Amino acid sequence: MPAAKPALDAVVIGAGPNGLSAAVLLARAGLRVQVLEAHDRVGGGASSAELTLPGFIHDVGSAIHPLAAASPAFRQWPLHAFGLSWVQPPVPAAHPLGAGSVALHRSLDATAEGLGRDGRTYRRLMAPLLSDWEGLLDDLLQPLPQTLGRVPARPLTLTRFGLRGLPSAWAAGQTLFRTPAGRALWAGLAAHTTLPLTAPATAAPTLVLALLAHAVGWPFPRGGAQALSDALAGYLRHLGGEVLTGVTVRDARDLPDARVVLVDSSPAVLLRLLGERAPAGYRAALERYRYGPGIQKFDYALSGPVPWRDARVAQAGTLHLGGTADEIRAAEADLSRAPHARPYVLAAQHSLFDPSRAPAGGHTFWAYAHVPNGYAGSVQAAVEAQIERFAPGFGERVRARHVTTAPALEAFSPVFRGGDVNGGRGDLRGLLVRPVLSAVPYRTPVRGVYLCSSSTPPGGGVHGMAGYHAARAALRDVFDVHEVP
Repeated sequence: MPAAKPALDAVVIGAGPNGLSAAVLLARAGLRVQVLEAHDRVGGGASSAELTLPGFIHDVGSAIHPLAAASPAFRQWPLHAFGLSWVQPPVPAAHPLGAGSVALHRSLDATAEGLGRDGRTYRRLMAPLLSDWEGLLDDLLQPLPQTLGRVPARPLTLTRFGLRGLPSAWAAGQTLFRTPAGRALWAGLAAHTTLPLTAPATAAPTLVLALLAHAVGWPFPRGGAQALSDALAGYLRHLGGEVLTGVTVRDARDLPDARVVLVDSSPAVLLRLLGERAPAGYRAALERYRYGPGIQKFDYALSGPVPWRDARVAQAGTLHLGGTADEIRAAEADLSRAPHARPYVLAAQHSLFDPSRAPAGGHTFWAYAHVPNGYAGSVQAAVEAQIERFAPGFGERVRARHVTTAPALEAFSPVFRGGDVNGGRGDLRGLLVRPVLSAVPYRTPVRGVYLCSSSTPPGGGVHGMAGYHAARAALRDVFDVHEVP
């Protein structure tokens, strides 16, 4: 007698944005899909909770989502019909400097005007990329081995981007910009990478972040990051998929019978699930996988808005608190041993633009600093000193704070190994070998098992594209489906 048909076509472990994106694509192909999530809600790092006081809604992980707004996957799906609404602060990002500040505006012209004599250079840098940003982003969010091995959708734009993105962010910034404000704004963008600003090709992600500000803004979901994940889960259920929360998968024995398994977690978790079924060489590669620095995160409930020295900073959703370009370079130069005494702080102030985040009169503030992977010490004093530097009196408005260390972040979700929110080191080697060097890096040696987390291309960020590409690979390999409506 023929073997019984599995009850499911696909099971996805982890209901983060990549896991949900993979599940949605599989369900759109008409497959029977089930998502298993250990927490009592979907989202993983894209979730929200009352971390400090009742009524104060904080994002557990990611807080600002330009890549989600621009994602080729999310753009084509009707997530707005399932509750997703974007909040666009008047200014995407601000960078305080002494008594003043420099801003990254949605308008390219306004940004250039604010850069003074660096404005013309900035406009020449960004305008050609902005004119074809959708095609460029579609190319950039492919796996790098595939991008190098195929004819890109926008070859001229991609070539122009590649030439400008190959240098280090530091070299590019020093060459392009002459003013302290221009160099600081560029350095603040570059520091998102968690790599030293002198690392090769760090100009590329710096360009992408600036480009997104002008193309789609740096928005966030109304009500919290949870709204994005809930919309993805709602759309999946609409397509007939199933999401089970409160289900922990420790090893392969905990999985239901399915033709394919997609894992939205770290290579370490994948290694445990595969066990001896995987060849020794592949297991060794996963064991050697390189993770990047961690973060230490701070969520604040405030009695009022942050008292910025420069009132214009209150128009921005995202803040880069690091001072001059030289200071940011020093802060990010070596995060392998100890945190810097004067860290670069990435921050966001949601409740100024989304009153649902806090009770009347109250406000939220989200901030993090980069720390060595797995670092369990405290950088609270250094982070709050950096905030006070640009917002004297901040501490007096703190009603409550919630601190998440790098180990605590990994305990929340193993995808954040050692507190690494990018799923692995994002240098050139880390982009090529993610988690192994392969034209289809999502595919494992065990037939029907795929990795779909940020430890696969295109890496960190809330965009769902790792899950999207992994699901496409599974559809081709196992179900002989090459086009999904």
